[in-house]
Amino acid sequence: MAFWPPEVEWHERDVVVPAFRRWLETQGWETETETGFVDVVAHRGNETIYAEVKGRTKSRPGAGLDTLYGQLLRRMPVEEVGDPNARFAVVIPTGAEAAALRVPRRVRDLLRIDIYAVSDDGQVEKLADRAPLLPSSKDSIDQPPHVGMNTAGSQR
Repeated sequence: MAFWPPEVEWHERDVVVPAFRRWLETQGWETETETGFVDVVAHRGNETIYAEVKGRTKSRPGAGLDTLYGQLLRRMPVEEVGDPNARFAVVIPTGAEAAALRVPRRVRDLLRIDIYAVSDDGQVEKLADRAPLLPSSKDSIDQPPHVGMNTAGSQR
């Protein structure tokens, strides 16, 4: 769990959103903010990204990210959910990665949700590009059945 010192001034409108938009724009995306209650919408050709952003908060990051995922799910445009050219994004400050990755990879993949972390100096990293994390017992949806089990159902 990450906690940020009070001397770090951080807010999604002031740091995370501008840094994420600049990063997208350097890759040829056209961006807009606060569109249809979504924090950032980006277009490039026939591709679209709908992003919900969370800045640093005084409470633990996990609580805010649970809210962020709920907002993203409620705000997904129904007509875009099945479109392979539409992606969805969770954009967070560095230090909140573990909380953002609590949603199992398989669920994020099915819903085409990518996670981006924005550092204090405005650098952006797409967390989906990292090597797969070892699944925890809570993330059993990511594990194929019978991994590490013999045919009798006991561990090897």
